[in-house]
Amino acid sequence: MAENGQRVTVSNRKARHEYFILESLEVGIVLTGTEVKSIRQGNANLQDAFAAIRRGEVWLEGMHVSPYEHGSIYNHDPRRTRKLLLSRKEIRKLQAKVAEKGLTLIPLSVYFKGPYAKVELAIAKGKKSYDKRESIAKREADRHIARIKRSRT
Repeated sequence: MAENGQRVTVSNRKARHEYFILESLEVGIVLTGTEVKSIRQGNANLQDAFAAIRRGEVWLEGMHVSPYEHGSIYNHDPRRTRKLLLSRKEIRKLQAKVAEKGLTLIPLSVYFKGPYAKVELAIAKGKKSYDKRESIAKREADRHIARIKRSRT
């Protein structure tokens, strides 16, 4: 989703391996000043992050944002829960989809669009181990074909 000159500062590379991505959307995120500076430097990790809907609000949990190195005693807590900004209509749609068995909300990337931090949030279904092996085999086959094409030209 991060096109038109937006720079992805943090991405969850493991997410596409662990889940089938059914749908994705761009949402805002509430951050403190030192978190913004730290994310702009790329000091964040989405590895174990997920989103949860509680009391009509969507929260991002498990995202680690390293403390800003030039911050003072007012630096942020690295693992705090962060609020995601969506309209009520979007939250209701997400809630209905997540109520289905096996679907979850995971962040794919965090990037800046102008001065605002955005999260690419995905509705995903977990892969079984045989699905993961299948994905790896397909990726290897695609790489092999690309290598052969390069060697012919």
